[in-house]
Amino acid sequence: MAQKLKTFIVEDNETIRENLAGTLEELAAVTAVGHAATENEARSWLRENRDQWHLAIVDLFLKQGSGLGVLQEILVRQAWQQVVVLSNYATAEVRRRCADLGVDAVFDKSNEIDALVDYCIAQSARINPPGG
Repeated sequence: MAQKLKTFIVEDNETIRENLAGTLEELAAVTAVGHAATENEARSWLRENRDQWHLAIVDLFLKQGSGLGVLQEILVRQAWQQVVVLSNYATAEVRRRCADLGVDAVFDKSNEIDALVDYCIAQSARINPPGG
């Protein structure tokens, strides 16, 4: 049986978080292994679960703190772990800043959800190579 892409979601809007997790679980062989609504919760979960996730999806604007602080927490990670930003503010400047922090991809919440789904499908395939 194929391994699901273990995903940690940092999103402070519960409706968005639940809809995102449901969509990705249905379409992209993803399983949500944890979530956080604040920078402190996310940092704590990531410290306690360093090797328990394949993908982290991080929003930049949180109830407390910032997604940028979360990204700082995972500057050093395993080569097989991917980090993406999902934000309403995916401007050129934000994309540059995220790239500087080692983010693998940035997606705009308003018009790049399909691209995020495609990214997750590709990552699932990466951890489940044919014949592997």
